[in-house]
Amino acid sequence: MKRREAAGIVGRRREAARRTADENRNDAIAREQNLSPEQRLAFHQAESGPIMEQLRAWCIRQFDERLVEPNSALGQAISYLLKHWEKLTLFLRQPGAPLDNNIVERALKRAILHRKNALFYRTLNGARVGDLFMSLIHTCQLNDVDPFDYLTELQRHAEDLAAQPENWMPWNYRKTIQETDADIPG
Repeated sequence: MKRREAAGIVGRRREAARRTADENRNDAIAREQNLSPEQRLAFHQAESGPIMEQLRAWCIRQFDERLVEPNSALGQAISYLLKHWEKLTLFLRQPGAPLDNNIVERALKRAILHRKNALFYRTLNGARVGDLFMSLIHTCQLNDVDPFDYLTELQRHAEDLAAQPENWMPWNYRKTIQETDADIPG
């Protein structure tokens, strides 16, 4: 490959990366402003919509003007992007749609790590207990709850937990504690 061709490919890759970085910057701004899903949708439609359309037009132009070979690594990446365009741009049409699937990827990594660790359980019951705690810890993390604090509070309120377990989930146990503590005469 000649130097000029290689420089052109690098330049095209940088252009695609720059447009993606602009979109990620917009999403960071939306998170910093703590926008509701509807406000975030309007923000992305105004700020990110034009960027995404420019990216799509740029991708199509790469093939139309024969600037990129469809069989090259960049050509395959562009083809993949265009093939999945509707799903990729869902955040421009649906309130609350995430820009990426990082939360899913993190969950999968955690499950894979647990699977590797589970190889060292001595008994089937030990594996079940490990699965239970892994699920509990992950659910706590998804709900911004400290797992140790959650388990401590479950132990502290064992009788209430046995009577009404639905009130002691990681996403609502703090409210239950406040209500329980308010009911206790001081």
